[in-house]
Amino acid sequence: MTLAAATELATATNEHLANISNTLVYSAMAVYTLAFFAYIAEWLFGSRSKVARTAAALTARTEGAQAKAPAVTVKPAGGTAVLERPKVVVRSAAGARDVPDGPGAHGGDQQGDLYGRIAVSLTVLAFLVELCGVLARAASVERAPWGNMYEFNITFSTVAVGVYVALLALRKNVRWLGLFLTTTVLLDLGLAVTVLYTASDQLVPALHSYWLYIHVSTAIFCGAVLYVGAVSTLLYLFKDSYENKLVAGGKPGTFATSVLERLPASASLDKFAYRVNAAVFPLWTFTIIAGAIWAESAWGRYWGWDPKETWAFITWVAYACYLHARSTAGWKGRKAAYIALIAFGCWLFNYYGVNLFVGGKHSYAGV
Repeated sequence: MTLAAATELATATNEHLANISNTLVYSAMAVYTLAFFAYIAEWLFGSRSKVARTAAALTARTEGAQAKAPAVTVKPAGGTAVLERPKVVVRSAAGARDVPDGPGAHGGDQQGDLYGRIAVSLTVLAFLVELCGVLARAASVERAPWGNMYEFNITFSTVAVGVYVALLALRKNVRWLGLFLTTTVLLDLGLAVTVLYTASDQLVPALHSYWLYIHVSTAIFCGAVLYVGAVSTLLYLFKDSYENKLVAGGKPGTFATSVLERLPASASLDKFAYRVNAAVFPLWTFTIIAGAIWAESAWGRYWGWDPKETWAFITWVAYACYLHARSTAGWKGRKAAYIALIAFGCWLFNYYGVNLFVGGKHSYAGV
């Protein structure tokens, strides 16, 4: 076989693999859509009958302007009658309450739970299909599949779902995250295949380095984990407001009650978000250091305040402030949560805003 024929065959093979990758990504989107509707069904069929204890733990029945004292029960103790008042749940610490977690999106309903299990199964299937699509893209370009924003997007959504599936496999109570995750993944993939799509191509010489595998892969993983933390933080703010309203004797709306009473308690959401962000922060630090080392290899300097570098550092500072705030008594709870959301907003701008609207040395990869 001549060199020209071999080159033509390789090009045709790569184009075929690229087409397979595109087909698999679209197929994954279709399965994610089915999972999305299954999660919707889980929430719709979820019963609220088993979560009234959350409201009962936070509120006391009132009669006019005076609150009634909790009823007492009589327990026989030998020949003596003992009056025992039920335990009254109070604020155990600043920003936290000792209240039970909700049962989940299914609300304890068997039919809702069935739809939830179907949704998880579809999510796992979509994850495997999308993963095959990412691998096919890698084979078509004969390199790591994150050389441009399209490849970064499909890889990012795959890793985000992978983190969710891994947490489920570890028996963590995160199935409530499924609806929010599939919604975001569908938006992410829709943006990737319409606005950000880039045909398979080779990298510019500066990107031909093993640091591509180290720096970009850790950045993708960090972004996926930080996304999980951001969703948890946002839900914490809603759940905390819901609990505050119940404590004040207010009556939240029907929709808010139906959704929020099934989520974990605000303290659980806050703790989960903090643990996720704290666990990935050292890896984000390593990502920035790895990028600086790669920059020295590619451009002859470790740091040049390129827009991407600047916003990566701003993101690092924001999350460092969040973690520091969590260790300071006056900045726990909602105040720290606002910092966490601002920090994730910096991460989003670093990815989308800088890449699309700000020029710099990192722009050569294209969209």
